[in-house]
Amino acid sequence: MNPTSRRSDSLILRNVRLPGGDGALTSGPVLHDVHLVDGRVASLAPAGPGARRGGAAGADSLDADGRFLIPGLWDHHVHFTQWVIARRRLDLAATTSAAEVLQLVRGALSSDPALAVEGSEQAGSGVVGYGFRDGLWPDLPSLSSLDEATGSVPVGLISGDLHCMWLNTALQTRLGVSTDASGLLREADSFAVMDQLQDPAALTPEIYRQTAQAAAKRGVVGIVEFENADNISQWPLRTAAGVDSLRVEVSVWPDRLQSALLAGISTGDALDERGLVTMGPLKVISDGSLNTRTAWCWDPYPEVDLMHPHSCGMQTVPMDELQDVMRQARDGGIAAAIHAIGDRANSAVLDAFEALAMPGVIEHAQLLRWEDIPRFARLGLTASVQPEHAMDDRDVADAYWAGRTDRAFPLDALTRAGVPLRLGSDAPVAPLDPWVAIAAAVSRSRDGRDAWHPEQRLDPATALAAATRGGTAKGSHQVSEGDAADLVLVETDPLADPQAVGLREMGVSATLLGGRLTYDGIS
Repeated sequence: MNPTSRRSDSLILRNVRLPGGDGALTSGPVLHDVHLVDGRVASLAPAGPGARRGGAAGADSLDADGRFLIPGLWDHHVHFTQWVIARRRLDLAATTSAAEVLQLVRGALSSDPALAVEGSEQAGSGVVGYGFRDGLWPDLPSLSSLDEATGSVPVGLISGDLHCMWLNTALQTRLGVSTDASGLLREADSFAVMDQLQDPAALTPEIYRQTAQAAAKRGVVGIVEFENADNISQWPLRTAAGVDSLRVEVSVWPDRLQSALLAGISTGDALDERGLVTMGPLKVISDGSLNTRTAWCWDPYPEVDLMHPHSCGMQTVPMDELQDVMRQARDGGIAAAIHAIGDRANSAVLDAFEALAMPGVIEHAQLLRWEDIPRFARLGLTASVQPEHAMDDRDVADAYWAGRTDRAFPLDALTRAGVPLRLGSDAPVAPLDPWVAIAAAVSRSRDGRDAWHPEQRLDPATALAAATRGGTAKGSHQVSEGDAADLVLVETDPLADPQAVGLREMGVSATLLGGRLTYDGIS
């Protein structure tokens, strides 16, 4: 059925179970009826005629047939446009060498010969690929090898972590940039040209709507948008055009901060008429990434010349500049979410928050010194983490952070220290699917491998809570009266799977946003 065909002002979810039972649909905890009124949970009571009283007469109903009801899920770190585009680009995720990447590129060119035919509509449009991870490649990327494989066709290849690009000479000439013999651009140099590889005219509201609905189908009710774009203006236009299956908290980057401040916009302000888009934090990137070997660390990367200016990674913004822009945001009522991956970057960002007496969020927090973990809690900071990155990066971390991986992705240590956690994907770096993040947090394993540092696993209740808007606050994995009616019905009890055997493939039956069905897999 059409998910929007049900009334949003009053709805009864009949015969739901609440997590914590034996996970079976035919036995376990008592069945409940949940009455939703004006976008909130008005009542939650044992199933039966009583649920029809108190103004529920005539309300629409949906029979959950014993499925489990949980709060709506959030992805707390998304680059939504990059996620939209990545699925339309040459997929390089499975490559394990430069040679394999070049083979895929040659195949793409040969499958569309018009790309190289002068005068054709495709000529000069080029090829864009996404997803290579070169940290453990046995061979090195080079400009000459990419040129040899591509000739005069412009080709740009984006790394899986979004912090690096491999460009041939034809594309460099078009973009007016140049690289060294590797053909690589990293960090700010890469970010500066990445947007030029996408055609805004091709990114229609319908493409965004389909992508948002795919997220709703996995139980997602909201995202935190960290795209480096004019999010404040663009997202209200999208919701007005029908991209309305998600709540979106938008960030602002430093180059657009003054415009937001001059407009008097503060964190928490509604930015569209329906209240789906709200203002979020200032986003600043303080260092690089692990796979690109630019995460700023206290110790040098192995096999890197100690005299190299970036032997320990890169500080991408001076700390005095970081504090200045954070101060401007704070004074204007805008929160801060600061990217920090290496342990030295996290130390410096903690220092910045402490100096400004400013609460906020550290994004990623992948490698931490033990003494810095309690500082998160003491300073009232939240750690926004992406557990699937630990699965993607475990081998490269073992190689480049050898002897330090016991404090890499230290989710349990953060939790035990009292640090609130939020889970996200960093899509397209990992899939926009909270069940992937939850499963990675609970199991610390994937593809049948042994758990990587299993001592840092989260229990299912904590992981589920961290994927909700309430974060790891007590009880936020449960539905309660008075909550917003952002809800999900799932096939099995997510708390009854301590080994995360089925969490990645969790069956989602329905998703509701403010009591409105955005995905209906039941009717």
